[in-house]
Amino acid sequence: MRKSVVPVALALALTACGPKSEPSAPAASTAPAAPAAPAASGPCELNLFIWSEYIDPEIVTGFEKETGCKVTIDLYEDNETMVAKLQGGGDALYDVVVPGNYIIPVMVNLKLLQPLNRANIPNLANLDDKFVNPSYDPNNTYSAAYQWGTIGIYMRKSGQPIDETWGLMFDETSKLGPFLLMDSIREMMGSVLKYQGKSINTTDPAELRAAGDLLLAAKNRSQGFEGGVGGKNKVLGKAVTAAIVYNGDAVRGMTDDPETVYFVPREGGVIWVDNLAIPAKAPHLAAAEKFINYILDAKVGAQLSNFNQYATPNKAAKAFITPADLANTAIYPPAEMMAKLEFVSDLGEGNKLYDEVWTQVKSK
Repeated sequence: MRKSVVPVALALALTACGPKSEPSAPAASTAPAAPAAPAASGPCELNLFIWSEYIDPEIVTGFEKETGCKVTIDLYEDNETMVAKLQGGGDALYDVVVPGNYIIPVMVNLKLLQPLNRANIPNLANLDDKFVNPSYDPNNTYSAAYQWGTIGIYMRKSGQPIDETWGLMFDETSKLGPFLLMDSIREMMGSVLKYQGKSINTTDPAELRAAGDLLLAAKNRSQGFEGGVGGKNKVLGKAVTAAIVYNGDAVRGMTDDPETVYFVPREGGVIWVDNLAIPAKAPHLAAAEKFINYILDAKVGAQLSNFNQYATPNKAAKAFITPADLANTAIYPPAEMMAKLEFVSDLGEGNKLYDEVWTQVKSK
């Protein structure tokens, strides 16, 4: 489950560990060839390292029955933990990991991932065009989209029409009531930048300073910063009127309390994607390829999203998605909103600008 985007400071530190000459998102033509799957020896095994509560147990059971592979699952709660584990030798322990889009270029630069052998994963053809050749992994060299979602405003209904704009929080004349900001640097800065009509990946110092000023002013009017789950819970508990959260948290919140609502403001915002990838020294490469191909099957992909209530990146799966979920714009934004969403990019040295602004906002 998508819970955080790796902080800029960590991204810089991790990237610094890798070769300075490598680009943040290497083109497919520069990637090493995918190694051939070794001959199987002994029983088939698969070691999966994944976010907690992020896969239907029946999918795991189905994969085991179809392939004869025994699946062992380890869990993590954030990208930082996953990367640290791989750096500590986990790249030779795990067969499949599920990194967020922003961390993939860092992992590639650290040589923690290996290229996908497309010939062994034919269901890659099921990916929707939006998730083919993404900016964070050109030509899907190292990854295949698993689930995706958005960042937006989750709030209590007031009985009056809601003006669906980031201005509810960033316009000082807004009468929203008590609200919470999201404690996540790029997503929070991206929301402000979108409100100002800028790209969430700008590296213009003047634009970032202006965004920082606006965010600081909003912070001083708010109840502070909170994670997505915490923000959702405080809206449910009526401690605040609104919070910036991940859409999956909001969908579950709306199920618990129909008097709450979620939307991505009309200015647009951040789109996040969690991805399937194979560690550089995966011990069971053939099983890893089988698993990724299995997840990308149309019916299995639908089963996954029907369980998680996150959006599927699998165009072939949409025919099997629960109709109510498919019609839910909190899960599947309409086409006009999709055009306004941006992936968070690794900006290399430009990350320092965000880090400086964020530090100033949090410290004042």
